[in-house]
Amino acid sequence: MGNFRFFRRKQIFPGLSINLSASGPSLSLGVRGAHVTFGQRGVRRTVGIPGSGIYWTSSTGYHSGVHSAHVDAPVGGGAQAAAHVSATFVVLAILLAPVAVVLAFYAAKFVVYLLLGIGALSAVAGGVFGSSRKR
Repeated sequence: MGNFRFFRRKQIFPGLSINLSASGPSLSLGVRGAHVTFGQRGVRRTVGIPGSGIYWTSSTGYHSGVHSAHVDAPVGGGAQAAAHVSATFVVLAILLAPVAVVLAFYAAKFVVYLLLGIGALSAVAGGVFGSSRKR
């Protein structure tokens, strides 16, 4: 016998989407290859290589598997918290890298236009003031 499944994703704007499923709604933030999903079951961070099928995921919150997983040597709460913090920083770094590149591009473009504008103004000012001198 089969199961009934339902999943629908609606993109609000690039990098932000709402996911609707039978288990409830969630919100995903990120780009292809790295995203963070916030939902009823907690927070899930996913980083992967697009198109390869290789990815790494980390979950916190309800149904994260931490309470039911069989572990030979228990992992301390501090080590687990440190792993989640570092995973969050990796995902945020991957998400913010394209933003930093775009900002650097526009800053460089602004500087070039500013220098061109200063050069044009000095040429006009030099032409106006230079022609008024007596020879």
